[in-house]
Amino acid sequence: MKRPVFYAFAILALCALGAVAHAQTTVRVGWCARTVSSAAAPFAIATKMGWFEKSGIKVELFPLPGSTDCVKSVATRDVDYSLPSVEPLAIIRPQGVKAKNYYTAYQGNIYGIMVPADSPVKRFTDLKGKRIGVTSMASAGVIIARAMATINGMDPDRDISIVVAGEAGQTAALIRGNQIDALSQFDTQYALTENAGAKLRALEDDNKSIANFPSNGFVALEETLQNKRADAIALAQGYAKGTVFAIANPEAAIRILWEVYPQTKATGKDEATALKDDLATLNARIKNWRLASGGVTKWGENSIPNYDAYVDFLVKNGVLKAQLPASDLVTNELIEDINKFDENEIAAQAKAYK
Repeated sequence: MKRPVFYAFAILALCALGAVAHAQTTVRVGWCARTVSSAAAPFAIATKMGWFEKSGIKVELFPLPGSTDCVKSVATRDVDYSLPSVEPLAIIRPQGVKAKNYYTAYQGNIYGIMVPADSPVKRFTDLKGKRIGVTSMASAGVIIARAMATINGMDPDRDISIVVAGEAGQTAALIRGNQIDALSQFDTQYALTENAGAKLRALEDDNKSIANFPSNGFVALEETLQNKRADAIALAQGYAKGTVFAIANPEAAIRILWEVYPQTKATGKDEATALKDDLATLNARIKNWRLASGGVTKWGENSIPNYDAYVDFLVKNGVLKAQLPASDLVTNELIEDINKFDENEIAAQAKAYK
């Protein structure tokens, strides 16, 4: 009579061990735009391919209005990590928020000024007295627009008007209605706006001044990086693998994105058009994912010279009140562990994916 009881307890124990073995830590990540776009493909791919699960984490994206809110949400512990641009971090760090970027996701600067394709505006100085649309007042686009005004000898408080244009369709409608004169947004939002029917043109000469500065990366509190090191590495490594996969096979990346985040697939379009539009958005981001954009050799590597140059730029143009070293903003301590995967194997897997 005792043997069945023993077996029952043994089975229960094995089940419990299995549950523990498959337990996952939920990792909350701030996505610094209201809309999850095809730029989120690396998260979707890492989820679909089981890379996050194998590392013991489950990633949840939390859309937020912009980079400023992303940094604040890390500071208040509403999210564990976020993917903001560095400007809000540089602003809040001197206030005592001990957070750092430990993985640069976008090596090239994703921001820049755009105008309607048929606009008479040729240079930023032509925007004096004009309205510049941003996705939200929490977006780093606000900081960029103000810095560009200062660079061009203008008073950002008097010579330009920064207004909320929203995202994609809303921005396109405002452009078509001549309610805004220019945009200070970012690569994927520009692609989405063009997908919505508003053709745009970059102010190339003016944008060159910021083109080589790094953009967004994974930001976390320093104590999180110390106490949850394995989770931080798992998140960034899964993202890095997903980035390699997306670059190698963009179409597969979009189809996986639609599967994992169904809300990203456009409604009211046939599949071919939806795929074409999302590929345009993804390709806009791929350009800034590439390591060559930052002159680095490892995924997520933070180029200290590039960050130092950007801090100099932000101080010179009044965005930051005081100089601070890039080492206060970024750390490469986890980069070696994050890059412990075979990039060629991931790329081959992507190309063979059906």
